[in-house]
Amino acid sequence: MSSLIYVENVVKCINKTFHSQPYSLLQPCIVGGTFLVKVDSSEKSETMVCRLSNNHRYLFLDGESHFEVELSRISSMQVLTEGSTPGGCSLRASGMVLQYKPPGSQNLQQLHMDTADDKRVASAWLAAMHKAAKLLYESRDQ
Repeated sequence: MSSLIYVENVVKCINKTFHSQPYSLLQPCIVGGTFLVKVDSSEKSETMVCRLSNNHRYLFLDGESHFEVELSRISSMQVLTEGSTPGGCSLRASGMVLQYKPPGSQNLQQLHMDTADDKRVASAWLAAMHKAAKLLYESRDQ
């Protein structure tokens, strides 16, 4: 299968996943949240607004610089949590780690995102992205 057909199939799957869900799942992803972002092993983090593109193909990160990650190139996603208590189970999403292959590269890069200013909005964005990724993963298995 050519890579273009693969990308189109991934985009169709993402669109189907998002549009089959209530608007409340899609809205936080497009509006975005503010995060402290580190790329790969960089020690420097930058405050960026992370949001899903309108065509649902890219994750846009905007701050002093602009950065894009094509969703079809993400190989893994891990949601970071905080606030766990033994037996209390009151976890809140506090960040995300993505592994992806940049265009033209076979090497994985890591994107580390921690919630910044408005933790409530950022946590809602993380929860929506996690749910969307889970639905996408489950739909690929069918």
